Amino acid sequence: MTDSTRPPLAEASLHKGLPETGNRLLADVSLPAAVIHEAALAHNLAWMQRFCDAHGARLAPHGKTTMAPALFHRQLQAGAWGITLATAPQCRAAFAHGIHRLLMANQLVGEANMAIVAELIEAGADFYCVVDSVANVDQLARYFATRGLRLKVLVELGVPGGRCGCRDTDEVMALAERIDSEQALVLSGLEGYEGVMHGDDPERAVRAYAWQLVEVVQGLERDALIENPQPIITASGSAWYDLIADVFREARLGAQFVPVLRPGCYVVHDHGIYRQAQREILARQPHIENGLKPALEVFAQVVSLPEPGLAIVGLGKRDIGHDQLPEPLRRYREADDRGRSLSVEGWRVTKLMDQHAFVRLPADEDELGNGNGRVRVGDIVAFGASHPCLTFDKWRRICRVDDRLEVVEVMDTYF
Repeated sequence: MTDSTRPPLAEASLHKGLPETGNRLLADVSLPAAVIHEAALAHNLAWMQRFCDAHGARLAPHGKTTMAPALFHRQLQAGAWGITLATAPQCRAAFAHGIHRLLMANQLVGEANMAIVAELIEAGADFYCVVDSVANVDQLARYFATRGLRLKVLVELGVPGGRCGCRDTDEVMALAERIDSEQALVLSGLEGYEGVMHGDDPERAVRAYAWQLVEVVQGLERDALIENPQPIITASGSAWYDLIADVFREARLGAQFVPVLRPGCYVVHDHGIYRQAQREILARQPHIENGLKPALEVFAQVVSLPEPGLAIVGLGKRDIGHDQLPEPLRRYREADDRGRSLSVEGWRVTKLMDQHAFVRLPADEDELGNGNGRVRVGDIVAFGASHPCLTFDKWRRICRVDDRLEVVEVMDTYF
């Protein structure tokens, strides 16, 4: 980027982690930077779509993970049915970037949020949200009637002690009858979320919950309470999607319903809780090949070597998720055009501050560099994170790189 093409410093779009003088990640990008590796990303997109297709299910990945429209479009191009979002403003951001089928897997509460959704429907959005109370049904019916619109809703079936949702079948059926009496609302199916289920045997509990969803949606259809000609049944986060998909397939829902799965983290996977969840999925499903690959990393530089055995890296809570402490993956020399990675075996993050990571080094690292050369100030370290949602939301620009660590795209996020 030459001086003549560089935007003015006051431009609001400037953000951390951007290519400044070229496209080489190891030389031209202001670090720290959030990085997505194209090879792993492409693998994950194809892998999850194949999984859903094999189970006769549609995929509506949860967009709150990334809030990156460029990734939404990659997911749709790979075959996704729509995009799931969590809030009305998120839906507005997605629609503004060309996403027209929006599943808001939350209750739509508050007239300001209803106004956002009404404008989306008026503009042509195929929009769905969930309901779990008479109070919310009444609010929605009143508001959308005054706008002369019909709102597609899914009743949410929850679990005792869980998040939102009707707590039993009777509540669902009663609420569905109330929706049926409201001209402004179109009951379009049933929604659930199994990610809040824990206990001694969560696998058994998730399967039982999935079967409950099946039985309830079949009851709604049998009683002619679902108005949508293509009724939806939807559940699944990023940890138990295989069990939900198995039950939906075993129930042979595809002919009568539209089964929709909603994992979001799969698109970049992670180096923490979802890596472990994927191992458990592959153990349950030994016929599934390969599995997901971590695609998201944060690159940062060693800024200080203040004492033996300690490196301070310019990476903090403002840059990377910290459900678990970041994991050092590889080290590079700054401006190494060949992108040769050096080992970080034995490196361990022990503390994370706002802008600094404390990294303990092996005893011989300072003297021998574990055969890779001594660590230097300016060395670049790639870190993996747990729970990608809480890394994405720290960035307004994310670099997508190829195998040579060349930046091939800068993707915007809209949190």
